[in-house]
Amino acid sequence: MLQQLKKKIDDLLWGTSFDGANKLQLFLLRALRIFYGAIRDLSGGLPSLRAMGLVYTTLLSLVPLLAVSFSVLKGFGAHNQLEPMLLDALEPLGEKGLQIGQQIISFVDNIKVGVLGSIGLLVLIFTVLSLVKKIESAFNFTWRITVSRGIIQRFSNYLSVILLGPLLLFTATGIRASFNSSAVVNSVLSIEPFGTILLVIGETLPFILTISSFTFIYILIPNTKVRISSAFYGAVIAATLWKISGTIFALFIVDSTNYTAIYSGFAILIIFMIWIYVNWLIVLTGTSIAYYHQNPDRISNQSQIIRLSCRLREKLALTVMQLIADSFHHNKTAWTAKTLAKETSLSEQAITLILSSLIANNLLTTTGENNKQFLPSQSLENIKLGMILNAARSAEETSQLRPEDVVSVKKVDDTLEAIENAISASCKNTSLKDLI
Repeated sequence: MLQQLKKKIDDLLWGTSFDGANKLQLFLLRALRIFYGAIRDLSGGLPSLRAMGLVYTTLLSLVPLLAVSFSVLKGFGAHNQLEPMLLDALEPLGEKGLQIGQQIISFVDNIKVGVLGSIGLLVLIFTVLSLVKKIESAFNFTWRITVSRGIIQRFSNYLSVILLGPLLLFTATGIRASFNSSAVVNSVLSIEPFGTILLVIGETLPFILTISSFTFIYILIPNTKVRISSAFYGAVIAATLWKISGTIFALFIVDSTNYTAIYSGFAILIIFMIWIYVNWLIVLTGTSIAYYHQNPDRISNQSQIIRLSCRLREKLALTVMQLIADSFHHNKTAWTAKTLAKETSLSEQAITLILSSLIANNLLTTTGENNKQFLPSQSLENIKLGMILNAARSAEETSQLRPEDVVSVKKVDDTLEAIENAISASCKNTSLKDLI
């Protein structure tokens, strides 16, 4: 039954052609594909595990983060806005949110940043930076990025988030407070239809500010260039889920007496941890949606293949070398891992696995900005097909375990040697240049 349902969904998403479809149909089909990719990631369990890890890091870093934010806001004379911002974020927790917020604020008040000393201040900043690093790691995993930022770039970017974040939150809170307390606004509320319009603006303004905050996060944190449209698309979905989850949480979780009956005095902590977990899961879901919006060719099940059989590795290695050699020979634009993945309809991780082995066997070299483009490292006539096949078959081998390290009888070794000789003999007169 489940297999039949899955087949129908696959036929709908991938069997439907874009030819002759109007703009609405195109938008709906693309949206369904993006949501399919995000739901598939969630069902895989890794976003949930990442969210759990971020809960632990958040609990450790929350008070130091707020202490640093308190210091930044204090420099602008706006430190009194810290508590309203925190209580606003904990609003779905109801009365328990008020208790948690007051407790956190009391912890922050006990931290005297000015008297911590250089060592204490460094520890405080390190704790805060570790939270942002953990967030970047989760975002990079979603974006299939294996290269992290350099230390200097990482420090400057993280510091920007830590310093600008409180200012953006203060600005948002200030706008809402001014809107609610302005005498001019109160007088206009009594005049229709302006009163209704202002009420609608007052309700939608926090939602717009939440979308803006998510967009800023989705652009800045991943170690790649994220299009504004893709970040905004993911931010809209994440903000919507955030609003819905807050309502559901307030209705069904906070007022439940089961947690108090089971956990007693720890119930408030358990509820707070669940709320943090839900929030991080929503943030990571928005990240996944932004990724698939920017990379729609990565949604199909075929593009998710990471582990390759021996036959797939050999064909992929030959295909990759042929494409790179052809571009090099005819003076075309050099290939990158991303463009190769798109051309072969496989995941970038699978392409990277083959590229790494080809580089290790001195068949390819990197060039261009950040060494992201690939060129042959030898003359095309000198690269024999047997060399390429050997590189593909030896991918992921380590010095700790090689084929010759496997204990076997002499007949097995003789058979394998005969196979190797047969492959070498069939390929020894064929070079990479012959493929192009």
